[in-house]
Amino acid sequence: MARNDMPDGGRRRFIAAGAAAGVGALLAPLLPAAEPAVSSAPLITKPIPSSGEQLPAIGIGTDSFSESARTEIRAELGRMSELGGTVIDTAAAYGDSEALIGDALASLGSRAHVFLATKLVASGGAESFARSLERLKTDHVDLLQVHNLNGVATLLPPMQQWKKEKKIRYIGATTSRVSQHAEMAATMRAYPLDFIQVDYSIANRDAAATILPLAAERRIAVLVNLPFGRSSLFREAAGRALPPWAADIDVKSWAQYFLKYVISHPAVTCAIPGSTQVGHLTDNQGAARGRLPDESQRRRMEEYWDNRSASPA
Repeated sequence: MARNDMPDGGRRRFIAAGAAAGVGALLAPLLPAAEPAVSSAPLITKPIPSSGEQLPAIGIGTDSFSESARTEIRAELGRMSELGGTVIDTAAAYGDSEALIGDALASLGSRAHVFLATKLVASGGAESFARSLERLKTDHVDLLQVHNLNGVATLLPPMQQWKKEKKIRYIGATTSRVSQHAEMAATMRAYPLDFIQVDYSIANRDAAATILPLAAERRIAVLVNLPFGRSSLFREAAGRALPPWAADIDVKSWAQYFLKYVISHPAVTCAIPGSTQVGHLTDNQGAARGRLPDESQRRRMEEYWDNRSASPA
């Protein structure tokens, strides 16, 4: 995929817009003013079909971070671990992200407790993977993915060998574009993948028609990137209240609304929203606790979202 969903810019813009327009009170459902309280409900986990291993249903995705993000990354990864989250997704192409994550996990002493995923492309190959291991300060990754389907046929044979050598535990392929969904489906049929990563949100349901049913059929785990639509969902939700029945599924914010919709799909294993603020990460992790919507509630969530322009708060 190109990059993981990074909602913080969109959330921050809501604050600025509210201050300028004098409508700060309308922004309360969109993000917490301070770090939100953490539910005492059990953590929601979902199984990896190929092994049965359970993963927390909300992880974290990363972007092309630079050295300036070092403190924030360490704080977020530490807080996520405290809240029970384990899945961290990055890529060789994401600037200094692998190195910053490796340093953070080493300083926190938490590498053994996380599910670490990264990506590479055909032009990088074995050299890129060796560099990723060095930067991440580890002798293996839990999941290695072909980035944006770039070089699947070239990379799958060495990846299978690295899996035998226990340098990786699971093999996957990613996309973040609807235009690649047909190619992703063909790849899923042609290769023995443990994971895929795909774009999916309440406003982008294309994957639910093709990719997710195929993943269930072929017993492939699914990581979801862009559950916030590159922040577009927050912009569209601006000034609108959560539905009064949100409490029925233990939703306290729009972030949780969007994330619970995604992870309640039976084929989805884990959503990996991006974040660069601890308060936003804590809010996101709140979606991994409490009740999930059933199929009828999912339809209700879709209807409420689709009708948002007709019934403002």
